[in-house]
Amino acid sequence: MTIPRPIRVIQWATGAVGTEMVTTILDHRPDIELVGARVYSDAKNGVDIGIIVDRRPIGVTATTDTAEILALDADVVLYAPSFTNLDDVCALLESGKNVATPSFLFHPRRIPEADRLRLRAACEKGNSTIHGSGLNPGNLSGVLPLALSGMSRTIEKFTLQERADWTLWESTDITFDGMWFGRPTHDVTPTANEYLRFLTRLFVEQTWFISDTLNADIDDVSVHLESVPATKDFQIFDHVVRAGTTAGQRWNFTGHRNGDTLIEFETLWTVGGEYPKHWPTPLDGWTLTIEGDPSMRTHFFALASFSREASIEEHVRAGLITVAMQVVNAIPAICDAPAGFATMADLPLIRSYTGFGNGPAEAV
Repeated sequence: MTIPRPIRVIQWATGAVGTEMVTTILDHRPDIELVGARVYSDAKNGVDIGIIVDRRPIGVTATTDTAEILALDADVVLYAPSFTNLDDVCALLESGKNVATPSFLFHPRRIPEADRLRLRAACEKGNSTIHGSGLNPGNLSGVLPLALSGMSRTIEKFTLQERADWTLWESTDITFDGMWFGRPTHDVTPTANEYLRFLTRLFVEQTWFISDTLNADIDDVSVHLESVPATKDFQIFDHVVRAGTTAGQRWNFTGHRNGDTLIEFETLWTVGGEYPKHWPTPLDGWTLTIEGDPSMRTHFFALASFSREASIEEHVRAGLITVAMQVVNAIPAICDAPAGFATMADLPLIRSYTGFGNGPAEAV
């Protein structure tokens, strides 16, 4: 049902991605009204949301108190923390708020049954909807393949390679506390800590998403991780990576049928400019290859601009914007979706609200 007033939105987490969500709403989305924000630091508690993102005050203050957020009247919560909490998400859904997140839940069918049943019950209780987007895993490994599959007659093999240097990623809690860059290479495994286990589950879930939506009928998903050492000492923000500790991670998530590889996600992640000679060398960004009838390949890379000079900080921010926009632009569709899970395969094609800036596009 179309909401005849501005859509009331709560921002949950105002980190790098959350800030891009908020500034977009304030600068470009008159159809959306920010009514609250959940933050994690005392320094932001009680501060106007506009001030937090370097805009003018809007008369709405952020809070560290989850109970205050649950008591607010809102249509959607943009849930964008670095580390997810199922208790919080279920409480939001039970309170009647839809949840849109780049953080998890790309393919609910393949998450642990207890979690799926719990989320579904929360949606039923609150008559609410939850949608997971993300980048990779997420829309680049979900929306983009589905869109290209519309030009395909048959598919034999699907491969998505990601090459990225995390050196300039400011969320060092993820880079070091989560991904364990800078730790001994033998310590870094797919199940070494809570975050790595979570990341592994997301990519396995995404592999099954492609299989289930494109009829691959795979038998299993294997996970392989190669950690490689730094060749020298270097510093990333306030962290030092010592020579011999982890400076590169090559992950392979592979879906098989009858022993043959049908689906593969490969991530080639490094810090400090390190890159092993024995690794494959795709272009920076994401390269999607579909072997089939016809065979197709596309490369995705987000920059601040391809035509003007821009700072490194602007280029880093461009990647954050892509994550934020896939969620913000999906808000109306999520509000219109029936209660329950709304995956990338369920929602209509999400497009830019602002576009060239000449007013919102009219529905055709």
